[in-house]
Parts: sequence; C-alpha cells; structure tokens
Amino acid sequence: MLKHITVLDASRVLAGPYIGMLLGDMGARVIKVERPKVGDDTRHWGPPFKNKESAYFFYANRNKQSITLNLKKKRGIEIFKELCNKSDILLENYKVGTMAKLGIPFDELQKTNPGLIHASITGFGLNGPLKDRTGYDALVQAQGGIMSINGPPGHDGTPYKVGVAITDISAGLHATIAVLGALEHRHITGRGKSIDVSLFDSQLSWLANVGSAYMLSGKEPQRYGNYHPTVVPYGTFPSSDGWFVLAIGNDSQFYTLCDVLGKPEWKTDEKFATNPARVQNRDLLTPTLEEIFKSKTKHDWETMLNDAGLSAAPVNTIPQALANPGVVSVWFACGS
Repeated sequence: MLKHITVLDASRVLAGPYIGMLLGDMGARVIKVERPKVGDDTRHWGPPFKNKESAYFFYANRNKQSITLNLKKKRGIEIFKELCNKSDILLENYKVGTMAKLGIPFDELQKTNPGLIHASITGFGLNGPLKDRTGYDALVQAQGGIMSINGPPGHDGTPYKVGVAITDISAGLHATIAVLGALEHRHITGRGKSIDVSLFDSQLSWLANVGSAYMLSGKEPQRYGNYHPTVVPYGTFPSSDGWFVLAIGNDSQFYTLCDVLGKPEWKTDEKFATNPARVQNRDLLTPTLEEIFKSKTKHDWETMLNDAGLSAAPVNTIPQALANPGVVSVWFACGS
C-alpha cells in the first residue's frame, strides 16, 4: 500500500519506532537513524538477546534499514537534511526544542521539502506546562490515572500498571492514524503537516468510558479488577481447572446464560432481569456464578457457552496465546 513512501525514523524506544514498524508493514521504506556506537536504547533492554540484540528492539524495528548519524557534527546534520529532502515522513521523539537546537526545526526542513510530514512523539506534548518533562510508559500510566483503576477491587494503596507499555503503543497508533491522514491531506494540497502526539494525551484518551463516567457523574472511578464497572456478568471466573472469561453484553445474552446454567428463574428475578439490576446486585450474583462455574473445566465452559452463542474464553498464558489455532492460521495465511 505504501511502497511509494519513504520514512525517516529518527525515533527510539517504542512509541516512535512503533509508527515506523506499522508503516513498514504497509510497504513503506523505513530508514532508521541511530546514534553511533550506542544505537537505540532498546537494543540493550534484555535479556533475552539474539546476536547481541534484544527481543524488545526486534519487536518494533522490523522492516527497517538502519544507519548511524552523529547529529552533533556538521556532516551528520547535512546528511540528515539530505535524507529529509528525499523522505515523505519524518518520525522523531526528541525532547522539546532539540530539533531547533540542532538547526533542523520542521519549518526549516519543510522549506526544501514542502510535502514532508513530521510526527513528533513526546511525553507531554510540544506545548503546555509539562512539555519539558521526559515521558516513560510507567510514569505516564501513573500520572494519567490508569494505575488507580487497574488491579484488584478495593483501595489497598498499591498501584498496578498494565503489563505492556500500552501508552507507547496507543500513542504510536494515534500517530500512525494521523500520519495516514496527513498523507491524504498532502495528496489534496501538496503540503505536508506537523503532527504532535504525546503519551499523556494518548493515555487519557483510552480512559474511555471510565473517564467519561467520571465527567458525567463526578464520582471517582473504583477498581473492579477483572470485572466490568457497568456490565454484569462480565469478567474472570474460576473453573475446576483454571480461569476463564465470560462476557455478557446485554439482557438477551443473560437470558441465554440462564438457560445454559439451568437457572430460568433468573430471567424474571427483579434482582437480575436487567443489566442495571445486575450491576446493583453484583455481590449477590457473582459468588453464585463462581460456585456454578467450579463444577466444570474452563474448556467445557468455553465449548458450552460459545455453542450457545455467548462469549467465553480461557485465560491463556503467553505461550498458549501464541499457539492458538487462530494465530497459527493467520500467520500461515500471511506467509503463503
């Protein structure tokens, strides 16, 4: 799709390289610029390593060509400018003001390449009171509120982060969408755009319904662990041999669940008949379901519930997830 596009990826770690990875997956030529001798920080983030390169680096830097440039030297800046003149997209996650200090601000680069699209990824944006702060995933998860609602129910004071660098990934996705939009803008106008995406803004955006619920009600969101704050039953349940997830999204699905479990009376019980009632009475319904689900294996429940048209799946380990037949079939299709 993007075989005619050249990307100069001057970013490092994850959010910026993730954009370059996605554009490369779509066919773009991606040239990664790294520091001499040191390279991208994530080359050293391990173990595990293969051929002295980390798994972390491999993940976000596939489909790329790599060069080293010393941007503190005049010749390094000259080569960088030459590459910008031949590129369609420039990705960078320098600290605010670094491009100007190096003598390569976007407005200057655009004078010689009017169609250049520039995507800047920072911790807290190019403007505002927090712009000079550095931004790493865990820090942004903390400041952006997600740690306060993640983890087991209750308030024991222990914050929990998401298990992967989700703020980097979401910022990379937002920026990729913006870059594709800028390519369409350039197709129409002939001019590039400068895109400003921050980890913090991206993290706030995926507070989603939890953030909007607070803005609507003024009530501080609580932790619900693996359960849903406004949909019941929806979460993890114990079986006789492990955990599985059940997701009931509406009353009709709940009535089907009642039939599967041999509990038709729940359909007319005012405590359970509607989702708002089930949310109010989750402490009564959830323990009852947990006892019922302990009677069979997680795969028994997966089969029974999916055969009834409901959504249920075992909680897999990473090896189990990557060995899933659906994953294997997709890999086979992509490679064929």
